[in-house]
Amino acid sequence: MAGHRLARWIVLTALGTLWTGAAAVPSPVQNPAREETIAGRTEADALRLGERMYRQGLLPSGEPMTGVVQGDVPVDGTMFSCQSCHLRSGVGTIEGSVITLPTNAGWLFQPFRGARMTETSRARLPAHLRVEVARPPYTAESLARALRLGVDPAGRELGPVMPRYTLGDDDMAVLVHYLERLSAQPSPGVTGDTIRFATVVGEGASARQRDAMLMPLRAHVDAANSQSRHQERRAAAGPFYKEEKYTAYRRLELIVWELADPPETWRSQLEAHYDDLPVFALLGGVTGGAWWPIHEFCEDHRLPALFPVTDLPVVSPEGWYTLYVSKGRFQEGETVARYLHGLPGPDGGPAAKRPLIQVFRDTPDGRALARGFRETWAGVSGARERVVDRVLAPGETPDAAFWRGLTESHPDAVFLVWLRGPELSGLGALGDQAGEVGGAEGTGRRVFLSAPLVGSDLSAVPEAVRSVTLLTHPYSLPGEKPRAELVTRQWLRSKGIPTSDERIQSQMYVLGWMLSGVIQKMRHDLYRDYFLDVMDMMRDQYYSVAAYPRLSFGPGQRYASKGCYLVELGPGAEPEVIRRTGWVIH
Repeated sequence: MAGHRLARWIVLTALGTLWTGAAAVPSPVQNPAREETIAGRTEADALRLGERMYRQGLLPSGEPMTGVVQGDVPVDGTMFSCQSCHLRSGVGTIEGSVITLPTNAGWLFQPFRGARMTETSRARLPAHLRVEVARPPYTAESLARALRLGVDPAGRELGPVMPRYTLGDDDMAVLVHYLERLSAQPSPGVTGDTIRFATVVGEGASARQRDAMLMPLRAHVDAANSQSRHQERRAAAGPFYKEEKYTAYRRLELIVWELADPPETWRSQLEAHYDDLPVFALLGGVTGGAWWPIHEFCEDHRLPALFPVTDLPVVSPEGWYTLYVSKGRFQEGETVARYLHGLPGPDGGPAAKRPLIQVFRDTPDGRALARGFRETWAGVSGARERVVDRVLAPGETPDAAFWRGLTESHPDAVFLVWLRGPELSGLGALGDQAGEVGGAEGTGRRVFLSAPLVGSDLSAVPEAVRSVTLLTHPYSLPGEKPRAELVTRQWLRSKGIPTSDERIQSQMYVLGWMLSGVIQKMRHDLYRDYFLDVMDMMRDQYYSVAAYPRLSFGPGQRYASKGCYLVELGPGAEPEVIRRTGWVIH
């Protein structure tokens, strides 16, 4: 039931027809008289452990599942988890002529008849194409046989890279129980004619940010629903070979969840909104700062959230349900660490052999930048102790005397200054002391700043220090993507939306464009996990996005923009932004 997703070799030569989706039907295992325990475990525990077997390839004991592929090649489940081929949702996928079959409940426990269609539509086919049942429904017993021996209920041998697992009866019962319930029902927020979405507006978001996020989203939903009359007519009278596509059509609904008061109270407000009317996913969303309460709510409810507008995402290897545009401020600190570590030094090692001093205030932005640098530097260099945090006290002013004092105590330091533009006036005192970090001319600098944190008035960076300063720039450079900018502005004009915050509007334009494609690809398989599976398999976005050089996607990747520029500022009151590095990929 697994194999590497980039090498799917299970081809349906025996069926002679292409599978086009798994029915969104209830699991046949709904007997209320069934025992309350599964292999001696509670229902909840069995589902949790079965999920771990499917997704991570780990037995209830914590040991890897074992099996063989290609007849005699031993593998363990951590290398060949079920999820890696059949997707988290169990719906499976198709890559060219290579097909990975679904393993969700609606597929396994129904007869396989090839392409899904009604009996009326099937009757329209030529006689030789009216495929009869090619495989009876799986039962718990026949599914266990397939997992152990690689033989389906019709006696057909499964592909050679489908692992034959060595599972005891109790472990098998747990995995089968999970598969009996995997994507068995359409997810909450889906009705017979509607897919319901929400967006979040948190306390602290400005009216400008709210409109820049909300107006494009509403325009996308209105555009999708403008076709409802045509789509419903197609569903009723379209050709049989497009029946699955047309009958899957749903109108879209967008609800705004307003969150008031401090972030600590948001969880209860989100619960109230969700209890009142569940939604299929969150689209966009904007707050004045924190996103973590919404992130945790989405993880707990297994609720997808796409492209929230935040510079403070939750950066963690854990979590699945929120797809962020980037790591935000963390990513800027990460960029500087990777850049410094990659500089050539006189001894051939990393150039940054000096103390690394981070100067910042104890604010969410400052902490995120400092954490991004510190954690990444420790990972790439193993020299965590060389990073010194200088956290400014409330009311402390970083004037010229401050910087002179800091350089006296750390004469060879590299300074990472995570402060806003108005606080940089004293930084010019470093200009007569700063020098190169690396051995090569023009490579490394002694001062690093965050361009987004400095703000739109880049002249706040003193000229005396500009030649030895690099700024992180996590967006497209001015004039870099004129075509994408033009397309976005023309679309906004066509929808009657005034241009305001173009970065947010560009982000929502791309989100809406991707959303329509994802919904089409899902067809009838309206499961939240499959929604994210399809998002993860999207092509990288270059031309439709103006705010970033590219957005890239892949299985399990939760941050779409994975790079950042380092730039220098030219002289004058309106300094030119000069690119000094390529798009540093993480």
